[in-house]
Amino acid sequence: MRMHFWKAAIEEIYRDEPPNQPVATELWRAVRKHHLTKRWLLRIIAEREKDLDDRAYRNLQELETYSEHTQSSLLLLLLQCLGVADVHADHAASHVGKSMGIVTCLRATPYHSSRRRVYLPMDICMLHGASQEDFIRCSRDQKVKDVAYDIASQAHVHLEHARSFRHNVPAAAAPALLQTVVLEDFLQRLRKVDFDLFHPSLQSRNPLLPFLLYLRSWKTTY
Repeated sequence: MRMHFWKAAIEEIYRDEPPNQPVATELWRAVRKHHLTKRWLLRIIAEREKDLDDRAYRNLQELETYSEHTQSSLLLLLLQCLGVADVHADHAASHVGKSMGIVTCLRATPYHSSRRRVYLPMDICMLHGASQEDFIRCSRDQKVKDVAYDIASQAHVHLEHARSFRHNVPAAAAPALLQTVVLEDFLQRLRKVDFDLFHPSLQSRNPLLPFLLYLRSWKTTY
């Protein structure tokens, strides 16, 4: 019902008839001010709706598609809010979004496992012989670490690919792409604990993260 509400709300917003709902009203103002693309908003909703099945991703490509349609779409909307219309920035946002989705899936694994849920790509788990029960038991066996390594490696590939555009991306786009700082921080900490998703250190925040974000922001780079 919520998805149907937001689909209808988006249509009404673009007809300048927003529903009497606080978020919808603010979104309508943003659409009018920044001329946001309707397609990105609808793509987020459609992908969230498909994800309501509450099941593990069948393969890594399915996780990437979900990430692109949700996280990347949101970043593209942020670029429009910043007044950036640049193909290199769009490409960077696409890869940053994919990396965000993959890292979010990894970071949430301990939380989901505590509720007997596993969403990691099944093809990677099967490749290394790791069962859902291994994750539910918070196993720290090598096969579980190998699954984390493969998935984290793909997130890193997207992160590096996004940064390969940085010399061509306008400085004005940097605020929308600063999520790379958080992604890099998590991937580095995961590597330091030998890709043990359940290591206690990964549950704490890096106190230097605000400083790193400020530094990248000051340099207008991601």
